[in-house]
Amino acid sequence: MISKHPNRPAHLFVDNSAYFITAAIYQKRKLLCSSEIKNYLLTTIQQCFDEKGWVLNDWVILDNHYHLLGMSKNGADLSNIMGKIHMLSAKFIYSQLNAEKPIWWNYWDYCPRDEKDYLIRLNYLFNNPIKHGYVNNLHDYPFSSFHQYMEKQGRELLVKQFKEYADYKNLMLGEDDF
Repeated sequence: MISKHPNRPAHLFVDNSAYFITAAIYQKRKLLCSSEIKNYLLTTIQQCFDEKGWVLNDWVILDNHYHLLGMSKNGADLSNIMGKIHMLSAKFIYSQLNAEKPIWWNYWDYCPRDEKDYLIRLNYLFNNPIKHGYVNNLHDYPFSSFHQYMEKQGRELLVKQFKEYADYKNLMLGEDDF
């Protein structure tokens, strides 16, 4: 099922499916700038996913957007999950920064078609701190699941994954034009 509202991107509602989600701060402001805000956002994402039985596999949080890779339970819960994440985190961000409202712009979702598509997006997610100039080495960026993934999978497998699924370098996401 697809939901389409005026002024919002279409959202897929697919049960038991992998999801790649991108969300952005309104006007690309760098409101996710502090460790405290990034940690709050990650905790909120995890709690909201857990509440609906979704699994958060991998993530990266930058100063004005984030990417998630997870697994749905009930796809129709996506809008509620994202709404709650953005409502709670917007309140926290506003309390910390007294930022002008609105805080969040939107979110985009995509269901990878197969393992190759999934791994290309995973590599894209991991590489985002380099792409946006935060670091030159992924080991130096703390706000990503890269470290846990590498610890679990091992360096050799990760190096092979980046080589074998190098199409992440050419992946152009219109919503990620930051």
